[in-house]
Amino acid sequence: MILDFKGENLDIENELPETKTDERTGIEYHLEGEYYIPNIVAPKQEKIVLNKYGRMRLKYLKEHKKGEYTIMIMNGTLNTHLKEIQETANNRVQQIISDLKAKSELTEDMKNTDMLYWVGTMNSIKAQAEEMIFIKLIYV
Repeated sequence: MILDFKGENLDIENELPETKTDERTGIEYHLEGEYYIPNIVAPKQEKIVLNKYGRMRLKYLKEHKKGEYTIMIMNGTLNTHLKEIQETANNRVQQIISDLKAKSELTEDMKNTDMLYWVGTMNSIKAQAEEMIFIKLIYV
């Protein structure tokens, strides 16, 4: 038994409608027990597999750009954004590696003659390319 402020008995089930819509916001609510719960459902997002760059961007958004992260989740654009970032990062890293490799004195014959020098130089080139991507694409 529930009493109102005058001490009169209220029959909640008969008095409250099962659903109602807030005229100001347009949000529809449904009744659960004595409370109205909003009927809010997050939009469906495509499933993606995140690679290194996608996970780094996601972590950066969560820790440093909380507002943008929240907006993207609410709009349903987070997965699309992360997919675009990781594809762009992969393409740019490959392009930068190709450019830096062409500018260096590195040849394919060095793989057979001086493997340690070749591996060290390629690791250095890849690190430079990824650092450029981190600065210009991931951490902005």
